[in-house]
Amino acid sequence: MFSAVSIMLLAAGAVAVLILIVFVWKVVVHYKQKIANMESIYQLVERSQDIIYHFEIKPDFEYKYLSPSIEKVLGDNLIEESKKNPLTAFDRIHPDDYSILLRKISGKLDYTKPVRQRWKNDEGAYICFEEFVTPIYENGELTAIQGIIRNVDDKVALQNELEYKATHDSLTQLFNREYFETQMQKFNHCEDIPAGLVICDLDNLKMINDRWGHKKGDWLLVETAGILQLISTENISVSRIGGDEFAILIEYSTPEFLDELVHRIQSNIYTYNQNNANFNISMSIGYGHEDSSCGMMEELFKKADQQMYRQKHHHNKARSSVH
Repeated sequence: MFSAVSIMLLAAGAVAVLILIVFVWKVVVHYKQKIANMESIYQLVERSQDIIYHFEIKPDFEYKYLSPSIEKVLGDNLIEESKKNPLTAFDRIHPDDYSILLRKISGKLDYTKPVRQRWKNDEGAYICFEEFVTPIYENGELTAIQGIIRNVDDKVALQNELEYKATHDSLTQLFNREYFETQMQKFNHCEDIPAGLVICDLDNLKMINDRWGHKKGDWLLVETAGILQLISTENISVSRIGGDEFAILIEYSTPEFLDELVHRIQSNIYTYNQNNANFNISMSIGYGHEDSSCGMMEELFKKADQQMYRQKHHHNKARSSVH
């Protein structure tokens, strides 16, 4: 027969074992849930359209993780290639964005702001990405970076399209009046440069609109824009600033260069007319130059505009005498 004490000890032991079993079961359930959650997060990362990475900088360059989405955007086998050669990113970065990559791994980047970079895919085309970078420090030293990289190529293309439409004339594809006035204000108030300005006005647009209709007039404007666009460069912008009026702004101009440029415009018009005997373009041109643009752009415009109108008056007079 068991004594009362023995029974109590057995009961206490059973309770202790039961408590231990319950505790172990709860721990197992907790860690199973934790593993399941981690697996869920891992699957989420793996299936993400964004590129997610962890890149060790010290002691050696090494990708600890690179998500599969990079191969969908930039090319097959890129994960294996990048793990074998951690400098692959430097081979694929756009030359103009190379310095961003250097700053990113040297700790000289402002990590609080997203950065845009262009990377080359297997076809050789550059795709624009926006990246959020998180630096990892040990004892005050940058040892790794983590990042999320998103393809924003379509977004950038749309932004560029909107910017283009905001600054260009829809008919001729030249710069529009808003762009021209912005440039005039910039050189009048902010940047002091030697500047030249050419004002051109079609002589016969109204007559063509009245006689053949506005479609023919639009065609003439497009043809004229094509002639003027021939002299466009990085420092020479051509704008349509009115119905039949065009402005050519020349940065870092000289009087000699301006004379030569006007001669080229006249020569291009002559060549066009020689090749299009059924329809001639006639244009009145005025121009001017200032060694210092600050505070002088309005005066420069006035000078070129008045000279253009004097030539237009001369052209009208010459046509009247012919008739």
